Amino acid sequence: MKFNENYRKLKESYLFSAVAHKVSAYTAAHPDKKVLKMGIGDVTLPLPPAVVSAMQAAVAEMGTKETFRGYGPEQGYDFLRESIRGYYTRRGISLAADEIFISDGAKSDLGNILDIFSVDNTVLIPDPVYPVYVDTNVMAGRRILFADATEENGFLPMPDDGVKADIIYICSPNNPTGAAYSVAQLQEWVNYARKQGAVILYDAAYERFVSGQGLARSIFETEGAEECAIEFCSFSKTAGFTGTRCGYTVVPHALRRGDVSCNKLWLRRQTTKFNGVPYIVQRGAAAVFTAEGERQVEENLSVYRRNARRLTDCMDVLGIRYTGGKNSPYVWLKCPGFADSRKFFDYLLEEANVVGTPGSGFGKNGQGWFRLTAFSSEEATEEAVFRIKKLFSK
Repeated sequence: MKFNENYRKLKESYLFSAVAHKVSAYTAAHPDKKVLKMGIGDVTLPLPPAVVSAMQAAVAEMGTKETFRGYGPEQGYDFLRESIRGYYTRRGISLAADEIFISDGAKSDLGNILDIFSVDNTVLIPDPVYPVYVDTNVMAGRRILFADATEENGFLPMPDDGVKADIIYICSPNNPTGAAYSVAQLQEWVNYARKQGAVILYDAAYERFVSGQGLARSIFETEGAEECAIEFCSFSKTAGFTGTRCGYTVVPHALRRGDVSCNKLWLRRQTTKFNGVPYIVQRGAAAVFTAEGERQVEENLSVYRRNARRLTDCMDVLGIRYTGGKNSPYVWLKCPGFADSRKFFDYLLEEANVVGTPGSGFGKNGQGWFRLTAFSSEEATEEAVFRIKKLFSK
């Protein structure tokens, strides 16, 4: 018996777990301190009432013999797939219901999708980036190239014709930088992928935060994306499903290589390795797309948008450079007075009792930068802003 030696190439601890352990150690040593957690991107508002009602009704169905359901379709119930298809249609994007696959979250599918691709593929990943993209490919032993996202390019790297890649990761609005691509910029990536014969794995988990004119919410707003892209989305950050777990992945029928259909490969993988998302959860997710559900989701999102505005207003007052905030729940700031992100993390924790995420944990280009999240409560965000202003106005 041999272990997968690629796991030994991983960093010792997942970034957010490492942050949590450090904060736990600090709070244990300082029980009198009120620590404000603005680091991990977990939501704080409850599920919308329309979602709760739909799930309660589904629970009642499961408690009655006539309406009880056992195993469901691995790719998701038709009622939810049709609801998602309608959501895209209202935004001018035409999809077939069987191009939509229901998952237990975008994170899972972003890792699991790699099952259908050869380990011989070269992967292009932006830096800084959500660690899951890198770690899942390290686990498989793929060759990884990095596209530099820096302050100079607005943390939005563009394709380089001199770089050959087979699998390309794009997250927009980006985690951690909050930067969002325009439709025109994404079109350049789609053109590049088609020329290279590559596939784009497009993480749209934060698409509902986008409001800027000309900015993209879906890769399928571009011409030809259906031939080279897979889109991943989630109910976690928009409808509060971080603890409920539900998302969806769009795999177009037009995404083929020769006589091989990517859609059929993914269907085969899911029917073998996945038993589907619970019926109760899917009923709740479908309620998100009702008129009342949409309204309630927007109410919750408006709270997080106000939090983001509080954070960016704070950075403006202090003269701290940043990206994100306007079209994203993340504010990515240049560490004031520190070249080392982890030292700034320690300083902010110890002096202001505010927790963020050190940018260096997202890649080498994150060194000297820091991520704050708008997902905390309004009260906690206001208090964090007060403490940060007090600390850096000295």
